[in-house]
Amino acid sequence: MAGFDIIRTARAILHVTDLDKSREFYVKALGFVETEADDNHIYLRGLEEHIHHSLVLKKADQPNVEVLSYKMRSEDDLEELASFFEKDGFQVKWMEEGTQRAIGRSFRVQDVSGIPVEFFAKMETVDRLLQRYEMYRGARVQRIDHFNCMVPDVEKAYNFYIEKLGFACSEYTATEEDKIWAAWLHRKPTVHDVAFMNGKGPRVHHIGFWLSDPMSIIHACDVLASIGYSPNIERGPGRHGLSNAFFLYLRDPDGHRIELYTGDYFTGDPDFEPVRWDINDPRRQTFWGHEAPDCWFKEASTVLDIQTGKPIETKEAALAQHKPTFVI
Repeated sequence: MAGFDIIRTARAILHVTDLDKSREFYVKALGFVETEADDNHIYLRGLEEHIHHSLVLKKADQPNVEVLSYKMRSEDDLEELASFFEKDGFQVKWMEEGTQRAIGRSFRVQDVSGIPVEFFAKMETVDRLLQRYEMYRGARVQRIDHFNCMVPDVEKAYNFYIEKLGFACSEYTATEEDKIWAAWLHRKPTVHDVAFMNGKGPRVHHIGFWLSDPMSIIHACDVLASIGYSPNIERGPGRHGLSNAFFLYLRDPDGHRIELYTGDYFTGDPDFEPVRWDINDPRRQTFWGHEAPDCWFKEASTVLDIQTGKPIETKEAALAQHKPTFVI
């Protein structure tokens, strides 16, 4: 058992090329709360979140994913996890308190697949706006839920996150040879905090945000269409078989993929057993709804090297001979 406690998915930092266009999309259309902003950053959170932010939009020349962040239970847990990574041969980069807005000390590391991840224990708190219904607008985003990453070797990522970092598996897709094609892993007691799909990577496929009910997703479609964002709807609304989630997938002005997500289930019982889906079962992808477009399988956001700040070189998937599946 890991000697540290990773609590949950906590925040992401996206590089965007135009802060004004991004603000229009995320705040006006999706209903994120803008906690604060400066000339180079916009700090956003969902209506029920009490932390300063769960999404940072950072001005840059090219759209990339700078880092995906997880919250630790305590500073001791943070130190213990950093020590584990260093002993396992990973290069850890500490970010001292004060170097990032609203967040305590943290460290970043390239995970076993090359995804840039960050861990922290403290962030400034703000007012929770859950019952400030007069402030609800757009998609009425409530909170961050999960990351989904495209990697060339899912089993490698699966084994590392479960055996080394203490994640648990809720559901997975496997080939006829029982090779894991995609896996949904969690720390909080829901279907996932992070999922890994087989594909060219490392890249980030999407970031998922929780909405309170399916009608909020339908309302989001109406709002998006009414203010000119119909072309940004990539897939959905619909329901996945895997996880039972009601979903809508969007592309932001820079092409980053965002999922609006609700309707999954509790996974916190200690005797919970992962659900296996066969790769040939079409229900796993779409319980009902339209099939995913080709861009769904081919396009994802580039990730950055935590040391150099340059894009990470991608590799083709180890199981590329199989027909692409979906992710949620």
